[in-house]
Amino acid sequence: MSLTKKIIIALILGVIVGIGLSFAPADVFSVTDKYVLNPIGQIFLNLIMMIVVPIVFVSIVLGTSGLGDPVKLGKIGVQTIIFYIVTTAIALAIGLGVAFLLEPGKAGVFDVSMADYEKESAPPIMETFINIIPENPIEAMSTGNMLQIIAFAIFIGIALAVLGEKTKGIHNLFEQANEILIWLVNAIMKTAPYGAFALIASAIGDAGLDAVGSMAMYMVAVILALFIHGAVTYSVAIQGLGKANPLKFYKEFFPAMSVAFSTSSSSATLPISMKTAQENLGVKKSISSFVQPLGATINMDGTGIMQAVATVFIAQVYDVPLTFTAIIMIILTATLASIGTAGVPGVGLIMLAMVLEQVNLPVEGIALIIGVDRLLDMLRTSLNITGDAACAYIISENDKRKEKAGI
Repeated sequence: MSLTKKIIIALILGVIVGIGLSFAPADVFSVTDKYVLNPIGQIFLNLIMMIVVPIVFVSIVLGTSGLGDPVKLGKIGVQTIIFYIVTTAIALAIGLGVAFLLEPGKAGVFDVSMADYEKESAPPIMETFINIIPENPIEAMSTGNMLQIIAFAIFIGIALAVLGEKTKGIHNLFEQANEILIWLVNAIMKTAPYGAFALIASAIGDAGLDAVGSMAMYMVAVILALFIHGAVTYSVAIQGLGKANPLKFYKEFFPAMSVAFSTSSSSATLPISMKTAQENLGVKKSISSFVQPLGATINMDGTGIMQAVATVFIAQVYDVPLTFTAIIMIILTATLASIGTAGVPGVGLIMLAMVLEQVNLPVEGIALIIGVDRLLDMLRTSLNITGDAACAYIISENDKRKEKAGI
């Protein structure tokens, strides 16, 4: 049986077990989650997170040096960032449109005096740009500061490309390190069905059917917006910009999407996402190694959709009208906030707090959606990594055509 089938079966079993546990007495779920589900899920996440920093650093170095010509690197970098910014803005517009159409905040009666949500604020935009250059690369790696790791890796990659034969030994060392990391990814992926089962069962068992039911319209709005963005925006981009078949893309990339669904982390899924893009979709290794790690750090379309829907939802619950200026502010703030925000579970709530503050909505409203956020986080993470892969796929396909034409 293929790994994809095993993961799908595990996800289905996890949903069934999770629903069963939601009906069970609280102490039954608590004991099961504490001693079985949570340990298995966390071990799986830890195994993946263990290799995230090494694989991002090694991949970016090899991807940058593999592109060779700094001019080509610059062109691909510009194309990548434009694609990410434009698709994130489109995602936010779709999220806002669906939210205003469905009006999820008027679907039920909510207690708006719920417990305060302990917010964290995202850093100012200019501070983020300044901090891209690390003062201490080793510290950046130890703390998992992805933007700084990527910046340092790009500098090393450019140096290897410029120095060429002089640093052939170092380049070979990175190639060998990459082989080790790929072997580790393959070994860790054998545990994916067990990790996926445990994470899904734990999330659904914890949320409970009552919590999910009370947020039905909010969930429908987010899921619908995610589906529209994935099925329309990315398909049009793949067909129009990449001159490729969107159905083939989704079919071949599905294994990575299923892992993203279970982990709820773009960074944790990155090794599998890159492997799937390179092996199943034929994305050039040098492009995949540069575009996808960058996307896991700055491209969060799914998270942007959640922020748009959640902002409108909270505004409706508190009966606060959103002006046109506020809507523009939501799009700008959420787009910029995605840069430098770590691709880890739950990060969307931190970004949402920043957006709510910008448009003068009560941050306490986050408590209304926190119960089902973990479930929606799974879906939006799948969309996030799909956008990264779509960008890499489009650039790679265009690059192949240029090589054939001798351009």
